[in-house]
Amino acid sequence: MASLPFDAPDPSSTLQPGNAAAGPGINARIDRLPATRTVWMLVFLLSIGGWFEFYDLFFTAYVGPGLVKSSLYATTTASFFGFSGLGAFVAASFAGLFIGTFVVAGTADRFGRKNIFTVSLLWYSIATLIMAFQTTAPMINLWRLIAGIGVGVELVTIDTYVSELMPKHLRGRAFAFVHLVQYSAVPSVAFLAWWLVPQAPFGLDGWRWVVIIGALGAIVVWAIRRRLPESPRWLAQQGRTAEASAVLATIEARVAAQYGKPLPPPVAAVEPATTKASFREIWQPPYRRRAITMLIFNLFQAIGFYGFASWVPTLLVAKGVTITHSLLYSFVIAISNPFGPLLGMAIADRIERKTLIVLSALGIAVFGSLFATQTSPAMLMVLGVLITLSGTLLSVGYHAYQTELFPTRIRARAVGFVYSMSRLSAMFSGFMIAFALRHFETTGVFALISASMVMVMVSIGLFGPRTNQLSLDEISH
Repeated sequence: MASLPFDAPDPSSTLQPGNAAAGPGINARIDRLPATRTVWMLVFLLSIGGWFEFYDLFFTAYVGPGLVKSSLYATTTASFFGFSGLGAFVAASFAGLFIGTFVVAGTADRFGRKNIFTVSLLWYSIATLIMAFQTTAPMINLWRLIAGIGVGVELVTIDTYVSELMPKHLRGRAFAFVHLVQYSAVPSVAFLAWWLVPQAPFGLDGWRWVVIIGALGAIVVWAIRRRLPESPRWLAQQGRTAEASAVLATIEARVAAQYGKPLPPPVAAVEPATTKASFREIWQPPYRRRAITMLIFNLFQAIGFYGFASWVPTLLVAKGVTITHSLLYSFVIAISNPFGPLLGMAIADRIERKTLIVLSALGIAVFGSLFATQTSPAMLMVLGVLITLSGTLLSVGYHAYQTELFPTRIRARAVGFVYSMSRLSAMFSGFMIAFALRHFETTGVFALISASMVMVMVSIGLFGPRTNQLSLDEISH
């Protein structure tokens, strides 16, 4: 059947069973939906926005050699907080991400998932385009920070959006699919950097072209926004139950047509009351323990993850590889990024989320330690691929996990709050990695990464609750 926009209710929606506000609850109706083309198309549309978000996030690593080549930055600086070093560029990115996740992401709880998804994508696309034409390190840092705010909001909004649109039996696979699409941006930006950074097409530095291409997300956003519905869970939480039911009835009609038989009956459940959201609720049981656990987790996972992902070409140069070859090897490593989420689609709803996180962190620690001892290009690439696969599986696991731990009314602000800790630590990790690289070489870098992964395993392994195959309401209580 033809695809309908979600800006207005489907005229046939009033004929669908359970459309009345007094009928089966919104959450129960979502959780009974089978996997059909309509359900996966919603995930795909959100992941398109995520593709540009990840392109923007990861070009930080791949344009680094170009920024140094253009004499705008130095690889390392004598002082810890050297603002003319690459660490400052990385720090500016994560400072923006911190502001976006901690300060601004909560707007999705107030203004809706769809509106903030659209605005944040436009925000960072425009800011990134402006950054591409700056000629001094301070101005590049400034616009990188501004762009990072939009990326930070988008990260939280997409996670929240996916969590609320998906039935409980598909959440793990849905997050894995989103990451499959998102992480396909990494080999794309790595290839473009390998091709363009050593050159200056039309007299413009190659790294600038890599950045400009990433700003094209602004063109795509208007093509997809009308095909995305607002989250019915969010609408219901706002007291807009008739609107939530109409939006969901439209989805149900399409799913039923594709399913070819009546939808399973909703399982009776106590629906959450419509209450005013408050940041203070994060510090009330049972959310207080979860918030503290995820704050500790995010503090350390970002150091381990971005300590490698944001520094791949530079770490290879430190191992004696030339800039051109480092970008080529980085591209080979980057190709493996989508394969972690692809594996995640097969196991995400079969293995407990917290177990996946712990095993992935262990992989980063072990393979990272081996990477530090190697000099063979082949072994560096193999271990780089294994670190990357572990890192992307970790990402699949925790992005799904932390959205499940908090109720709809505070989900965006709670996830933004705990996730902001990773942006804060990632901001300082740029300086920490640069300092370790200067004084202790790659051995020191991976010692720092491995120690961070141990803290990740302890925090989630000992204190994280189980979430697989549970409804969001069951997890919330």
